[in-house]
Amino acid sequence: MNSLQFHVTEISDAFWRASFNNGPVNLIDLDTIEQLGDLVTRIEEAPALTVVVFDSPNVDFFMAHWDITADRARLATMKPGQTGLHPYADNLVRLSKVPAVTVAAVRGRARGAGSEFLLATDIRFASENAVIGQVDVGLGAVPGGGAMARLARLVGRARAAEIVLGADDFPAALAERYGYVNRVLPDNELDDFVDRFARRIAGFDKTVIVGAKALLDLASLPADEEFGPGMAALLRTAWRPANAARMRDLLDRGLQTPSGVELDLGRAVGEAVAPRGEAHADGRSPG
Repeated sequence: MNSLQFHVTEISDAFWRASFNNGPVNLIDLDTIEQLGDLVTRIEEAPALTVVVFDSPNVDFFMAHWDITADRARLATMKPGQTGLHPYADNLVRLSKVPAVTVAAVRGRARGAGSEFLLATDIRFASENAVIGQVDVGLGAVPGGGAMARLARLVGRARAAEIVLGADDFPAALAERYGYVNRVLPDNELDDFVDRFARRIAGFDKTVIVGAKALLDLASLPADEEFGPGMAALLRTAWRPANAARMRDLLDRGLQTPSGVELDLGRAVGEAVAPRGEAHADGRSPG
């Protein structure tokens, strides 16, 4: 049986906390897709649930990124979800529309698929030590979980282009300035603040919360059909032979381990060995 990655604490009928824990750096993998789908269904079907807080006991990694060693064939052949999209994109679309307020309490790093998860939540509060970003392009792939559609609406086209195409890390203070997260708090205040905020919402009438959120969704969420092309582009671009040298270099330097390049991945993807024929960032030809 697969290990449980989302540990749900039902604080009350109206308020749940879902803590993500998957290995030393909290990678998102094929089991995450399946378990998140089950959790979203559970949230959708909870009649009194008004607010869900997502967090992680791992203070260094909220959700690191997609597990690049995951079975590519299984990923590509997963059956579509309820929206007709690939289940990875389907989960995030459905999460964004659940009839409850979703709040992310972010400590540590959330990049790539981790950032895409955050973007699918309604509200994002971050510790002063949080780091988020869309490093996918630096890893040789088009983001597949709707980063372009969501970020363009959230922070504007130019800043979305900087985040996605620059593939760099955004420390918490800069992420707040861009609107990537709602606000940044001192690390020792984050938990209490989020708990008070969640309990406040949990005390309100669910019918009103659901109605107001549905209208916010109508005004601001991308249409479902905007997400399919991104997932198709991810499957088309990730794991290409042309990118193998870059990935080997990053793996050799500690990608997907709690030390090494995972701690400063935005910088590392800019320094990774370029595929044959590419110029290095400083203009040198690849050796």
